[in-house]
Amino acid sequence: MRKSVALAAAGLALASGLTACGSGSDSGTGGDKDGTLVVGATPVPAGEVLAYIKDNLAQKAGLKLEIKEFTDYVLPNTALQEGSLDANLYQNRPFLDEFNKSKGTDLVSVVDAYLPPMGVYSKKIQDIAKLGDGATVAVPNETTNEGRALKLLAAKGLITLKKGAGTDASPADVTANPKHLKFKELDPAQLPRSLDDVDAAVINNNYAQDAGLSPTKDAILLESAEGNPYANLLAVKRGNEDDPRVEKLAKLLVSPAVKKFIAQKYKGSVLPAASG
Repeated sequence: MRKSVALAAAGLALASGLTACGSGSDSGTGGDKDGTLVVGATPVPAGEVLAYIKDNLAQKAGLKLEIKEFTDYVLPNTALQEGSLDANLYQNRPFLDEFNKSKGTDLVSVVDAYLPPMGVYSKKIQDIAKLGDGATVAVPNETTNEGRALKLLAAKGLITLKKGAGTDASPADVTANPKHLKFKELDPAQLPRSLDDVDAAVINNNYAQDAGLSPTKDAILLESAEGNPYANLLAVKRGNEDDPRVEKLAKLLVSPAVKKFIAQKYKGSVLPAASG
């Protein structure tokens, strides 16, 4: 069953919890502009990018940084809204917009940081053209991620979506399905584990890399960066955009040093954002 971000991963969040890095404090700095900036992130690539900044760039920039890692897509935003985080890095703009709409939160983007392209993976075929008639394709069950997955399949001509289908597209918006694909909607974190049971799965970049999959080597279909609206962004609660600590981190995220780190570490599996 498809979920909006209001409900997605609720069970996962309770089961997996979160892992903290840094000082391990339980709350943000509550508006202390000179204190440690507490930033929530998924482990890969956001947590790795932030760790690079913390270890190599933050001190020189006069920034004290604490990273809290989350294993789902809901808790980082609820924690940010409630004030136990000062910022987060893990989501794209369509996801943020839908989250604000469905949850009544007031979170805003500060800067685009990098693009983690979504990909199609399979243990049964090595060429997307070999996807057979009636194949089962697992897709994320969250509103914006499912729409993103379907748009990727449509861009390859595997399906056709109705005119005007937006970022919240669902299987109900499929108007042509020449291969008679069957869609299995799963929590995004479960998609890598589904590869033994389905013909292919459309997997978010961070969960693919967490599972040891290389987007550039293992994906049989990968998003293009050109005109892609799904760059991951640094987000804060509205009113905190001008926090000097946030401004420092935003500047570092689009700095030449971080762009070089992303290019060298991920070798095309994650791309520096065009902004900055």
